[in-house]
Amino acid sequence: MNRTAQILCIWTLVVAPQTVAAETALIAVATNFSEVMDVLVSDFEAGVNHELTIVTGSTGKMYAQIVNGAPFDAFLAADQARPALLVENGQAIENSRFTFAMGQIVLFSADPSRIGEEIIETLTNPFRHLAIANPTLAPYGIAAIEALTALNLLSALQNRIVMGENIGQTHALVASGNAELGIVALAYAISTRNEVGSYLPIPTNIYAPIHQDAVLTMLGKDNPAAVAFLAYLQSKAAQTIIRSHGYGVE
Repeated sequence: MNRTAQILCIWTLVVAPQTVAAETALIAVATNFSEVMDVLVSDFEAGVNHELTIVTGSTGKMYAQIVNGAPFDAFLAADQARPALLVENGQAIENSRFTFAMGQIVLFSADPSRIGEEIIETLTNPFRHLAIANPTLAPYGIAAIEALTALNLLSALQNRIVMGENIGQTHALVASGNAELGIVALAYAISTRNEVGSYLPIPTNIYAPIHQDAVLTMLGKDNPAAVAFLAYLQSKAAQTIIRSHGYGVE
């Protein structure tokens, strides 16, 4: 049976709540995915007899917590590296790892008229601070550094960069006015939860693709709720929701 068929079989089972005992699962989720996760959890729980508890944070911090014994059943990261390391270290199930979303970064301002048609022009006009996510904790921060390097602007802007621990804090720095500009996830720029601002997509060919991988931890391998949710995450219904919030899917 191929992977697609396996997923469909699992999903067929989990949408029949009368045949599956109710279980709960604790899921670690990268901050950038928190808004769409709320929608996904609601859609998932409407079709099954399971419940999910979601904890969000930077990918680096979530990974460190799992390594140190935090009781997460599954991990939705903002990169591929940390889920792969969990598998390598025997803390996650190898054949459970897959890419659930593809992230994109944008140059963002809370001012609806701030950002023009050219990224370089906007970043070379006067401003005080540019917010990015901390690249040691957040893959979106790594992408920001890669983009600024490719644009030959990193050195010139180094002293004006301020960092958020994760992409949510980075967006908050811009939304609050503490930074006039920021490099954030497209999902935050288009979110209906946030005030309208201005943004410009950063060309995807100047930073490494942001593959966001999910993985089932060793703790979650026997948890029906965690297994069912990762199967659901690969369904067409989930992928439609993910796309609508500013992500690509493979």
